[in-house]
Amino acid sequence: MAHGGKRDGAGRKPKADELKFIERLDNVIDSDDAIKQLQALIKDGNFNAIKLYLEYRFGKPKEVVENINHNFNQELTDDQAKQIAQDLLNKY
Repeated sequence: MAHGGKRDGAGRKPKADELKFIERLDNVIDSDDAIKQLQALIKDGNFNAIKLYLEYRFGKPKEVVENINHNFNQELTDDQAKQIAQDLLNKY
C-alpha cells in the first residue's frame, strides 16, 4: 500500500541548486553560440527549433480541452439508475 506525505528527494530542488547548475552550464556553453545554433536550425526549417523559439518568444498557446458528453439530456430508466447506483456501491 502506498503511503503519502513528504519523501526524500521529492519536490522542486532548491533555487540555490538551480543557480549553481546554470552557472556550470554558462561555464561550458556560450549563450551567443547557442542562439546562433538555434538561428541556423530555424533557417534550415527545423520544426522543433521554430517551436522552441516561438514558445519562448510569445509563450505557449493556451491548451483547449474539449469535453463532449454523448449522453447529454438522455433520460435514464429506473432500472438503469439502480444499476449505476449498484455499480458505484460495489466499486467504492
